[in-house]
Amino acid sequence: MAREPLARDLCISVFICILLITHQSTCFYLPGVAPEDFWKGDPLRVKVNKLTSTKTQLPYSYYSLPYCRPKHIFDSAENLGEVLRGDRIENSPYVFKMREPQLCNVACRLILDEKTAKEFKEMIDDEYRVNMILDNLPLVVPIRRLDQEASVVYLHGFLVGLKGQYSGIKEDKYFIHNHLAFVVKYHRDPELELSRIVGFEVTPFSIKHEYEGKWNENTRLTTCDPHAKKLVTSSESPQEVEDKKEIIFTYDVEFEASDVKWAYRWDTYLLMADDQIHWFSIVNSLMIVLFLSGMVAMIMLRTLYRDISKYNQLETQEEAQEETGWKLVHGDVFRPPSNSDLLCVYVGTGVQFFGMTLVTMMFAALGFLSPSNRGGLMTAMLLLWVFMGMLAGYASARLYKMFKGTEWKKISFGTAFIFPATAFAVFFVLNALIWGQKSSGAVPFQTMFALLLLWFGISFPLVFVGGFVGFNKKPAIEDPVKTNKIARQIPEQAWYMNYVCSILIGGILPFGAVFIELFFILTSIWLHQFYYIFGFLFIVFVILIITCAEITIVLCYFQLCSEDYNWWWRSYLTSGSSALYLFLYAVFYFFTKLEISKPISGILYFGYMLLLSYAFFVLTGTIGFYACFWFTRLIYSSVKID
Repeated sequence: MAREPLARDLCISVFICILLITHQSTCFYLPGVAPEDFWKGDPLRVKVNKLTSTKTQLPYSYYSLPYCRPKHIFDSAENLGEVLRGDRIENSPYVFKMREPQLCNVACRLILDEKTAKEFKEMIDDEYRVNMILDNLPLVVPIRRLDQEASVVYLHGFLVGLKGQYSGIKEDKYFIHNHLAFVVKYHRDPELELSRIVGFEVTPFSIKHEYEGKWNENTRLTTCDPHAKKLVTSSESPQEVEDKKEIIFTYDVEFEASDVKWAYRWDTYLLMADDQIHWFSIVNSLMIVLFLSGMVAMIMLRTLYRDISKYNQLETQEEAQEETGWKLVHGDVFRPPSNSDLLCVYVGTGVQFFGMTLVTMMFAALGFLSPSNRGGLMTAMLLLWVFMGMLAGYASARLYKMFKGTEWKKISFGTAFIFPATAFAVFFVLNALIWGQKSSGAVPFQTMFALLLLWFGISFPLVFVGGFVGFNKKPAIEDPVKTNKIARQIPEQAWYMNYVCSILIGGILPFGAVFIELFFILTSIWLHQFYYIFGFLFIVFVILIITCAEITIVLCYFQLCSEDYNWWWRSYLTSGSSALYLFLYAVFYFFTKLEISKPISGILYFGYMLLLSYAFFVLTGTIGFYACFWFTRLIYSSVKID
């Protein structure tokens, strides 16, 4: 009887998840599902995206630098995720014609002044890269690896310029990439003249262009003239960036037939440079964690079976009075904890995170959240978070009712407010810092208003709906044993069962399950690389759930055997402490892998990683809590209590 409400709760939660998945499945847009075909001579319009740097983590609009501009600049439609990522997609003066090569096209001519020269130098110092898009494919620079034959690594975007010495001058000079050699790869229909774009590459050069006479629209360059068979193939005479310097921006376009079909055109972008190390590390980590989990499960099952058999065979009153171990605290084990309201709020928030993460992983593993859908992953996570508010309200209200609480509206308000308010406050401060740097990564006021609307207009009401259903429409979960009126005194504990010590030990194994994959996730976020191994990530997430559950159950069992019945908060903090190790690893990653030097960029990094660690704490803590909750109800409902 005691486990029936829990089973009903599980069924209701699964049903709500199915409804949400069904609702969300109609909201995903897969760009490129209907490929675009081009006839020979059709215009191909290149779009420009933000300027990015791994040294500053502050994106800027392409036209924040005095690059060549079209007559009219138009912004492309952007989804919520793109805006939050800092994407600013605009049209450009680069217009190609399908399968019609172009050589030495002049985009524009620019005379630098002191201000524009300084802007270019700052961008070159911070190693900013220019990002462009053609037919939804990002521009890449092919780099041949020296350690492997015929192996090519693709870097996203090309550098604004380089800094170095030239012509024997000891002083470092700044040089700009002002000639772009584009290569558009296409797959041609063997029966028709139609072609599909399957690759977009560039090789940037710095060249000091020269010409005869005065400059006009018909001036021919002597440094790049196809009629004289003079093409740009190197940067032997680079273009220096200084005040009063003249810069002429030029480009070539070459079309190259490819055997790669349109459906596989993203494979090139998604291949990782160290794929063998990546796969081996993930598989090795999973095998170790699975082995440890199997051992823990086997030990727990054997020990529990022996304990329950022994307790159920105690027939005499004297034997019952001499009982020891976890059965001794049966009258206190379900006593409501201190700060039970806050526990209910955090458990509800954790359920919200769990539902969002699970559904997002499922969609990503099925290919719905391809990198071709820029901002799709972030948009999906935000929408799922909002709609999972119903599960959060339901879970917190059910637990609150079990603690004999009566003010379910207060709990629902806390569930809907505490974590989002904390996250929004940190996000607002970080966004203000980005605004101060005039970066395109700053979220505009309209988007901030949209986020508040999602929070207060949809998430808040859904949390209260879930809380109403959980508190008023469902009976309270009954404890399998009665709770004594007077609390039992807890004996002095061994040092290794100390509150802090056991909590810190409990977070090691869950972190060990994810730290290798965490390296690649951080690399994709902060080093601007694609991450698209969601199948393995889903497996790692399942392993994380198992390890959080099992380590919490093991430590909870040892705690109850030592006659300490305060397991509620400890079960949450045991697995949740893995977030501490995650943040410490983020600190290690910052000092060993990143080259961030600006204080603002460091504040942004640690601010966002603190938010990520906080969310990880809520997620893993809730998993551990529910595992321990199920475990204690199971063992105490399996023994005879006189």
